[in-house]
Amino acid sequence: MNGLSASYRVGTTRLAVVRGLRFMIQPGQVVGLLGESGGGKTTAILAMLGLLPAGAVAEGSALFRGMELIGAPEQTMRAIRGARISCIPQEPGLSLNPVIRVIDQVAMVVHAHERLSARGCRDRARTALEQAGLHGSQLHSYAHQLSGGQRQRVLIAQAMVCRPSLLIADEPTGSLDAPSAREILSLLLALVHRMDASLLLITHDPSVAGYIANRVMVMYAGRIVEDGPANEVLRTPSHPYTRGLMRCLLAPPKALARSRDRHVAAIDGAPPDFHYLPTGCSFQPRCPDRMPMCSESDPTPAASGSRQVRCFLYGPDQ
Repeated sequence: MNGLSASYRVGTTRLAVVRGLRFMIQPGQVVGLLGESGGGKTTAILAMLGLLPAGAVAEGSALFRGMELIGAPEQTMRAIRGARISCIPQEPGLSLNPVIRVIDQVAMVVHAHERLSARGCRDRARTALEQAGLHGSQLHSYAHQLSGGQRQRVLIAQAMVCRPSLLIADEPTGSLDAPSAREILSLLLALVHRMDASLLLITHDPSVAGYIANRVMVMYAGRIVEDGPANEVLRTPSHPYTRGLMRCLLAPPKALARSRDRHVAAIDGAPPDFHYLPTGCSFQPRCPDRMPMCSESDPTPAASGSRQVRCFLYGPDQ
């Protein structure tokens, strides 16, 4: 992406929810896009895929293998979505058709993109579902007959059945318990490696990003504020916002866990309101390290070792 922006019309005003995103995903790379809910992560993906609702506007550039996606004709985007770029949505229960057997739902994806017979489409669907960990009668079940983890596997099979180059997973473990979440993440990693695909994993949970990503981008108020190797960003975060996210992840001390006052760490202040973004750095009202300049101008990304950090704490003068 190069300067990708997206905005929604609300009444007579236009809210910029994604603001000048610039990043590149290399072939075979697993990238985590990390940030609080409402920070613009999903909107960025909808803009890239041409799926923003009516009235929303995407600007800038999103190149996929040399092809410009922003402003591309809908016919072109239909050919790309589900075949060359696939997306696993957040809610399996809302994404699967309740009156169509899951093998047929996966076969429909193949039929939409490839010239195969009905039997060929079902054979491809069966293979994809089995690779996703479903077998036997599960393939001919309806969505309501499957567990949450099994429904998630159906969505994975749908996304991977046409062997895309880029897989986007939007909070794929948000509704799962910890053991099921680990299984799904391990499955995703194994499948993208088998198909030599790239994976963009959208999450609000640093532990999810750290489980499989080799690179992490941290997003706040529609902008990337830190971008670098996953082990560095998550173990020794540079941006104050990233440090706050990691503090929220840490378990409380045992003495506190035994007490009646079991407070969970949280970042001070409220998540960004795109109606009233502050001047200067968007994070400065919540930042423990804010300086006078933070409310006067917006920092630009600066190199900090192997990372890019959007913060005045870093840069040539620091």
